[in-house]
Amino acid sequence: MEGKEEDVRVGANKFPERQPIGTSAQSDKDYKEPPPAPLFEPGELSSWSFWRAGIAEFIATFLFLYITVLTVMGVKRSPNMCASVGIQGIAWAFGGMIFALVYCTAGISGGHINPAVTFGLFLARKLSLTRAVYYIVMQCLGAICGAGVVKGFQPKQYQALGGGANTVAPGYTKGSGLGAEIIGTFVLVYTVFSATDAKRNARDSHVPILAPLPIGFAVFLVHLATIPITGTGINPARSLGAAIIYNKDHSWDDHWVFWVGPFIGAALAALYHVIVIRAIPFKSRS
Repeated sequence: MEGKEEDVRVGANKFPERQPIGTSAQSDKDYKEPPPAPLFEPGELSSWSFWRAGIAEFIATFLFLYITVLTVMGVKRSPNMCASVGIQGIAWAFGGMIFALVYCTAGISGGHINPAVTFGLFLARKLSLTRAVYYIVMQCLGAICGAGVVKGFQPKQYQALGGGANTVAPGYTKGSGLGAEIIGTFVLVYTVFSATDAKRNARDSHVPILAPLPIGFAVFLVHLATIPITGTGINPARSLGAAIIYNKDHSWDDHWVFWVGPFIGAALAALYHVIVIRAIPFKSRS
């Protein structure tokens, strides 16, 4: 700790503007802001890496729905919560799968596995509209296929146990469900921005970051908080896949909540990240 205080003092004297602990005053790493992604990038369509990234998003979302829907059905099938993994187990299944799948696919597609995450990153100009639309389509198709495989393995149980479809729980208004989805998605997308920000990695190089871990943990915590309200969507593809395969009227009544809420939450997180978080001074060394 003695050395750190000296480093901060020297770093603060090096630049006229005082900088808080954890900024570039503590790091020798420089950072150059990458240019924003173009709105349209037709050249991507001729690149194998582009198509490979979409396939990775499809497979990841497929596996995500398969594991999580089976977990939800297992809990609902049990006579009581104590006879199953319960809400905590569901939350761990969702958070753990996101951790594993982001870890596996981050180097290929960025490991979005969620249209809300893709939408937030698009608003922050981290990827082109071409790639964003492609990712969202592949995520939704993967979710539909994942839920479809679960139903194919056990059709009667799937229909009887709700198929993992999201609905606003009795006793809560649509406004309550919408608010839960907005704030829950904000937490997730804000964590994604913070965990994957190259500027932060350069500025806070003394803090090691394994991006999939905080992202998965954020999903886990949001599920603990909002499963009793909406079953926790925060992922339009996950909600769409289960709703299409389950296909009961009540699964569609509140379905708009699971698109509007996550997209608003993602937009707010992108706005907060770009305007507030990324506004921290960062001096480039000459």
